[in-house]
Amino acid sequence: MTYVQGSHHVTLSVADAQEDVDFHVKVLGMRFIKRTVLFDGALPIYHLYYANAAGDPSSVVTTFPWAQAGFYGKRGTNQAREVLLSVPDHSLDYWHDRLTGHDIEVTNVERFGKRRLAFHHPSGIEYVMVGNSGDERIGHPGYGVPQEHAIHGIHGVGVHMATPDRMVEFAGESFFAQDGLTEEGSVIGLQIGDAKHGNHLEITVNRSDDQGTWGYGAGTYHHFAWNLDTLDNQDAVKFEIEGRGYTDISELKDRKYFKSVYVRTPSGALFELAVTHPDGGWTCDESPHELGTRFQLPEQFEHRREELLGRLEPIDI
Repeated sequence: MTYVQGSHHVTLSVADAQEDVDFHVKVLGMRFIKRTVLFDGALPIYHLYYANAAGDPSSVVTTFPWAQAGFYGKRGTNQAREVLLSVPDHSLDYWHDRLTGHDIEVTNVERFGKRRLAFHHPSGIEYVMVGNSGDERIGHPGYGVPQEHAIHGIHGVGVHMATPDRMVEFAGESFFAQDGLTEEGSVIGLQIGDAKHGNHLEITVNRSDDQGTWGYGAGTYHHFAWNLDTLDNQDAVKFEIEGRGYTDISELKDRKYFKSVYVRTPSGALFELAVTHPDGGWTCDESPHELGTRFQLPEQFEHRREELLGRLEPIDI
């Protein structure tokens, strides 16, 4: 039986590398687990990874800092927009105080009958903290964030689009969304796969913004990755998607820590089918307690180590 288990990671195009590290590590308290480079193209661009305490697949936020290369994107409709993070449901007051204490503007919002906190990454990307009870993923207590308030991981992804019907159809037929829609105003809520947490897809009907950009560019989402668990299942889901006529889908790509297939969805959002690499995942080149301490490169770039280090802006982890 083919299925999508839940979320795997989210990848964003941000601006400055140091401000990105400071935001995720020093403000959000997330664990820095990997520093490597973008696999695609010839430009040397960092690929930075942040996670909860264990580096669970459903907890990982990764970023490409594009300001150094001068690439900037535009947020708009027909594009992934919101990074939804899961926190303990009793922790929203704590996070409101912590974020405002770091001079980050925070807005209290209500969605599907529950309070949330909305704020922005320094590059402008929209973040939302969602309170959840019973989320067993263990947060990382970094930079003064107490364990009882630490971020569990990903709650889901928010996409904006002008006409939602085709995306709802795609989610149900090709991504195995659970039966039943939740609707509130201009927002439609779905759950993908059978995970208890981290699998929410929220579609905002947005006909007022211009079309957002899809390529690399600071200040925009790049893709959202779903966990397919095994390579056989990944291949079966890819076959199902292609069989329904969604042929804008990539071949299998080896990302060292996971293996990936990418599909452009009817919403414009790029979704990834990801499987943690069977030969070790995050710990294939660093022990669990050493994660994020060394600059890692895939084999094909190892001969360029000194060149890449010389061209990338230094960052203080």
